[in-house]
Amino acid sequence: MNLAALIVTGDPALADGLLRLAAAADAHAEVAYGPDEARPAWTWPALILVGADMAADVASAGLQRRPGVVLVTSEGATSEAYRLAVEAGAQDVAALPDHEDWLINAFAAACEPEGGWATTLCVVGSRGGAGASVLATALGLAAAGQGLRTLLIDADPFGGGIDLMLGLEEHEGVRWHDLAERRGRLNTATLREALPRTGDLSVLSWRRGEPVPVSDEAVRTLFDAAVRGFDLVIADVPRYPGDVGRAALRSADITFLLVPAEVRATVAADGLATALRRDTADLRLVVQGPSPGGLTPDAVAHALNLPSAGTFDRDRRLPTATDEGALERACRRGPLADFCTKTLADLALQPYAYREAA
Repeated sequence: MNLAALIVTGDPALADGLLRLAAAADAHAEVAYGPDEARPAWTWPALILVGADMAADVASAGLQRRPGVVLVTSEGATSEAYRLAVEAGAQDVAALPDHEDWLINAFAAACEPEGGWATTLCVVGSRGGAGASVLATALGLAAAGQGLRTLLIDADPFGGGIDLMLGLEEHEGVRWHDLAERRGRLNTATLREALPRTGDLSVLSWRRGEPVPVSDEAVRTLFDAAVRGFDLVIADVPRYPGDVGRAALRSADITFLLVPAEVRATVAADGLATALRRDTADLRLVVQGPSPGGLTPDAVAHALNLPSAGTFDRDRRLPTATDEGALERACRRGPLADFCTKTLADLALQPYAYREAA
């Protein structure tokens, strides 16, 4: 395991307390009982915690100035503590026990590589049954098939559970109910391991029964962890988005509005597009054919004044595959698979491992 944090202190109680906080964040930390012991590993970890008892020794040891150094004191964030921090080359001061949550978040951040930020997509249907959930799932499957760490988020608490489409409803793992009151930073590796998944596609859905309210902080925590820990985040957002859907839209790099090539669906999409523009910066049209009355994709795009992200024809195999939880197999070929492949190619996403090495 890579070393996330180095603790420099001669105080056994302080060392034990900080190791406990590191364990709470699933971060690997080690203790150096003086600057000479710390010197060989000084430049490695993302986080260095210097106990106030060692501040003067660290300052006089001539260790290289570097970011990520925090002075930890049990005496409070006093003017003396800040003076010691400056001498020791620390950028922050953390006082125990008041700043325990802050330190846990710092440990969690330290054990995550700087791989960049995920691209976030939202998919919204212009009417019920348009196929937005199928499109979101198909995009997720296609991305995972290309080696992209992908998170599929079900933002519709009354949608029946997007995990059903993939046959994951019986899989153990975290759902929105388990995160409803989550506070503080969420470790991305822990999140990936906790969610139900198939291959590189992780899924966050809802448990059966009445949905629980999800706190604003829990939603922010989840989306923060998602963009840090995945290559691609895809949210299936209902037409009436609610708090989770609205947070997804505001996080989205691109929102796809799926419109069947029908007059009524196009009229419905006109009002929906106006509402979506309040929450999402880049709204693009996807038209699903064939049209029962000859309405062309160009005519839909002209009526809605939206840039086109492409079109695909309805696949008659998909409703049965959705009911049977076999969408993964059905999406390997066909017009929807071709659309997803082209869309991902246009986005030119890079796998997480590649971004880490770049």
